[in-house]
Amino acid sequence: MKQKWLWLGVVIVALFFLLFVASVCVITSLLGEKKPFVVGGGVGLVEVKGLIIDPQDTVKQLHDFKKDENVKAVVLRIDSPGGVVGPSQEIYDEVKKLAAQKKVVVSMGSIAASGGYYIAAPATKILANPGTITGSIGVLMKFSNIEGLMGKVGLKAFTLKTGKYKDVGSPVRPMSAQEKAMLQNVIESTHGQFVRAVAEGRKLPLEEVKGLADGRIFSGEQALALKLVDRLGTLQDAIEEAGKMAGIKGEPQLIRPPKKKKLLLDMLVEETTARIGSLARQESGVSVNYELGGAGQ
Repeated sequence: MKQKWLWLGVVIVALFFLLFVASVCVITSLLGEKKPFVVGGGVGLVEVKGLIIDPQDTVKQLHDFKKDENVKAVVLRIDSPGGVVGPSQEIYDEVKKLAAQKKVVVSMGSIAASGGYYIAAPATKILANPGTITGSIGVLMKFSNIEGLMGKVGLKAFTLKTGKYKDVGSPVRPMSAQEKAMLQNVIESTHGQFVRAVAEGRKLPLEEVKGLADGRIFSGEQALALKLVDRLGTLQDAIEEAGKMAGIKGEPQLIRPPKKKKLLLDMLVEETTARIGSLARQESGVSVNYELGGAGQ
């Protein structure tokens, strides 16, 4: 009997402990982290890694650093082959707004190409490693056609639509000349936006940028010679450069965005949203990207 009551007590204590831990986690998540105070101000660090698909976190971090008086300058670390046009343009716009108020120094990692270069263009100064892969100023659309495969296995597809262009890019039929022309006009328009953004951000003649905007890639060393970057250097060099430009004496203290604490429900909602978005892109078959060819779908 005593052993039974002992086990019951252990279970009750364990349950109370779990409830306490869960409560602390929830309260901490709701309160968030306090911003650190830095004497004399510091340099904020925002990192963009991988394909640019969802810009929300990056845009928020840039926006918060713009309002934070504690942050005197910002380093934008980019290690990305690019991504979807819309998200790249959202980050570009926020970098441009930030650079109008504070010094923004870009540090390019192993790769900062296409959309990765697009978001760097409005920065105050751009640093790259000698071997950084950058450039790739261009736009692409990717399509697949499985009509032949379906014929081999005896499958046929039928589509009902309300306009002649509604199923453009369908993988189960050839693309017409009219559809190709329409899509080419779309990517020419977005390509023109890219070229103008680079010319404005880098203060280069539009015709000069057009001559470089054929999708080719450059090493950091080549990009320096073409004035696409300002100097060669590491992340630490970029941090020190940002500190000097902001008038910070000595080695600047690095300020990172607060870690985003998520509840289980938030994570489930985000995961579901991401999956739905991915399926929607796959079903539509149309995605206009600022990305290095072959970098991703």
